[in-house]
Amino acid sequence: MSLEMVTVGKRVRVLGIQAGRSLQARLAALGLVPGVEVEVLRNAAHNALLVKVKESKIMLGYGMACKIVVG
Repeated sequence: MSLEMVTVGKRVRVLGIQAGRSLQARLAALGLVPGVEVEVLRNAAHNALLVKVKESKIMLGYGMACKIVVG
């Protein structure tokens, strides 16, 4: 399942990123790499998501969230 499908308050682990090298590098710079645990703080339907990665809060666009595979 992809990150945009996760409900608020849930914690999931990033399994992979289905995107080009540029987006993968951008997400890696934010700490979103396979194996990291992510908590969804806000998820408005078809809008931006607010997630917590380690001690940082990151706002992701819906399109980016669709490319992050979690489990």
